[in-house]
Amino acid sequence: MKPFDEMLQSGDMVRAPYARLKQWLDTQDPASLAQKAHDAEGVFRRTGITFAVYGDAEAAERLIPFDIVPRIISGAEWSRLSLGIEQRVMALNAFLDDIYHRQEIVRAGIVPKHLIAHNEAFIPEMIDFRPPGNVYTHIIGVDIVRTGENEFYVLEDNARTPSGVSYMLENRETMMQLFPELFQQVKVRPVETYPQMLRQSLAAVCPPGGNADNPTIAVLTPGIHNSAYYEHSFLADQMGVHLVEGSDLQVVDGRVAMRTTEGFRQIDVLYRRVDDAFLDPLTFRPDSVLGVAGIMDVYRAGNITIANAPGTGIADDKAIYSYMPEIVEFYTGRKALLENVPTWRCGEADSLKYVLAHLDELVVKEVHGSGGYGMLVGPCASKAELDAFSAKLRARPANYIAQPTLALSTTPILTDAGLAPRHVDLRPFVLVSDRIRITPGGLTRVALKEGSLVVNSSQGGGTKDTWVLAD
Repeated sequence: MKPFDEMLQSGDMVRAPYARLKQWLDTQDPASLAQKAHDAEGVFRRTGITFAVYGDAEAAERLIPFDIVPRIISGAEWSRLSLGIEQRVMALNAFLDDIYHRQEIVRAGIVPKHLIAHNEAFIPEMIDFRPPGNVYTHIIGVDIVRTGENEFYVLEDNARTPSGVSYMLENRETMMQLFPELFQQVKVRPVETYPQMLRQSLAAVCPPGGNADNPTIAVLTPGIHNSAYYEHSFLADQMGVHLVEGSDLQVVDGRVAMRTTEGFRQIDVLYRRVDDAFLDPLTFRPDSVLGVAGIMDVYRAGNITIANAPGTGIADDKAIYSYMPEIVEFYTGRKALLENVPTWRCGEADSLKYVLAHLDELVVKEVHGSGGYGMLVGPCASKAELDAFSAKLRARPANYIAQPTLALSTTPILTDAGLAPRHVDLRPFVLVSDRIRITPGGLTRVALKEGSLVVNSSQGGGTKDTWVLAD
């Protein structure tokens, strides 16, 4: 089946959102566009925007590839998406509050108890505790794919420590530098207010024991060797807050404090980019040097806000994902406005039987996996890869879910031979505090290899600027 082309209709007619961009592209000299692409790479190289590739000894850090042809979403399409995203985020927070308290959704027989009780992302220390503002997931990335004119699906939810927003911001800044005349012709909704909105959202959930009028906010990073360190430092700088590592912090008199030249200073809100397991060596992994000893006691006493809250990872577990349509309806009272991709839970006998029989047609993912690692794309796999994955499925079926191989929509990228379609997805970024804020557009990830469906940067994908039209 031919994938949905977001720019061109049948007969090479241009879809309305792309009309002005296509007119402009048709007037551009190919050599000039190629030079602009080279200039964009230079901007990213000078800025130092890199990401680490774990397990790649030959290329510890890389520039994330950037395509200069923007992906465009109409204002009407974005309005529809925004409503669905807001509904889903509300349901995710309600779900987290419920599973750490009365577990009504389990009592109702909607989500099986074992998926929570035996889930490594479920943190018993969060039971009967409500975070400030009753917000669990302060920053969420919702991965969305498109398959048709009005067909959008949520591919997965990122409720732990979603990354990529710095690329969204730098992509826009670079495009505005390179093509100022284009932004005069096409009215695009801004994204550059995200850091200020993030700071406002974090300040709004200052704990009862904090300085609500002027809270001290910090970004907790694992350090310079983390794959997303650039983003951590970038966001701290853009928000005008402190960038700290675990060694900079200490519990003093029941508060988390930061070492300064003038002594200790209390931290009110900690935007942590450290995984749960490394957050507190007294509560979780005792060998962790990335977190703060005793921070969970301070948190449960109401003297610091941790964003996102510990234990939110259960909300982006891929087995839980398969129940999201029911979860949304249970907490909002309405059918989900954004659909899930149909999903087989391999831990169920009938589903496993089907998946094994159709493995060459499906995408199979690890329940706790991320970044495209540990994933099988059946139509692209060799017989040896299918046989090896089949053995893994039979050995640990509950560790996997399977989904149909979707024909992801395409948008044009610039290649040496001119414009060519490539598959894309979208990660809008959502901020939750006293209200829900959704940045217009988000990060478009693109599979740069012809025919590839894998958009992850760790697997050879790139990014694009995402334009939501102000129409």
